Amino acid sequence: MMKWITVIVVLAVIPVMCSGDCLKIGFYDKTCPSAEKLVRKAVASVFASNPGIAAGLIRMHFHDCFVRGCDASVLLNTTPGNPSEKDALPNLSLRGFEVIDAAKAAIEAACPDVVSCADILTFAARDSAALAGNISYQVPAGRRDGVVSNISEVNLPSPFANASDLIRRFAQKNLTPDELVTLSGAHSIGISHCGAFLNRIFRNGSSQIDPTLSLSYAELLQAKCTPTPLANTTVRLDLITADVLDNKYYLGLENNLGLFTSDHALTTVAALKAAVEVNARNPAVWAEKFKRASVKMGRIEVLTGKEGEIRKQCSVINSRPRLAVE
Repeated sequence: MMKWITVIVVLAVIPVMCSGDCLKIGFYDKTCPSAEKLVRKAVASVFASNPGIAAGLIRMHFHDCFVRGCDASVLLNTTPGNPSEKDALPNLSLRGFEVIDAAKAAIEAACPDVVSCADILTFAARDSAALAGNISYQVPAGRRDGVVSNISEVNLPSPFANASDLIRRFAQKNLTPDELVTLSGAHSIGISHCGAFLNRIFRNGSSQIDPTLSLSYAELLQAKCTPTPLANTTVRLDLITADVLDNKYYLGLENNLGLFTSDHALTTVAALKAAVEVNARNPAVWAEKFKRASVKMGRIEVLTGKEGEIRKQCSVINSRPRLAVE
């Protein structure tokens, strides 16, 4: 009898490691039924005057999930002695923090200490896809917020990456090559600073153009950018339907209109190129795949149960700042 009691006690103290499997749709139905509606309202309010915010929030979600998982660590401010993810070079151009803060404030007023910033960011990215592309889907919730955010851990897929590097980076997050291509469709909206593609239009310090880029497109980009671009010089990511989240991005890739080296890379490997072709020909198929891939990405290395915390403010942890550093 004592043997069985011992086994039960041991099992009771072993933490349940369920990661993304612990998430569920309607997680806040009883504890905060207005949560998703309040996030949707916050996103729609800004989107009405600034449609570009949709691209910003989708990108922010990606940047969060690829570093420490989807734990809202990208939202944390730098603290003394601990530069946060937010201050890393790839994150300096992130947009939409004010939308997350507004949603969090509204939710805290309705149901304090219940809804995580990680879930709010996930809802906001989902709502952005609905507003920008009429791509509607449900996302499971139950994420907890991380208490660590360190600039040194930010190592995101680069706009200069080749196909093998992209495949490897996504595989590290349990995302397939097809999901890599599918999620890259988010580049059908948003903007980029010239520095992210300067290598394609001013090669070797001259006006030499990357031969894999459409000549006429490259000349347009050269007219917009200079070899030493100003920090605020930007261009649209998609020439065809710049403000609509759709499959036209893939048509652009087939016509050498991919802005980044990493965009063109999707046409350089047989498996990736085949996925580009499928998405280009089948808008409904791509939209469905985008929904599934977005939900899967939102499960990357999540904190659940008693892990992490539910932040009162998304930019700071609840505990003492020194605990934000490992």
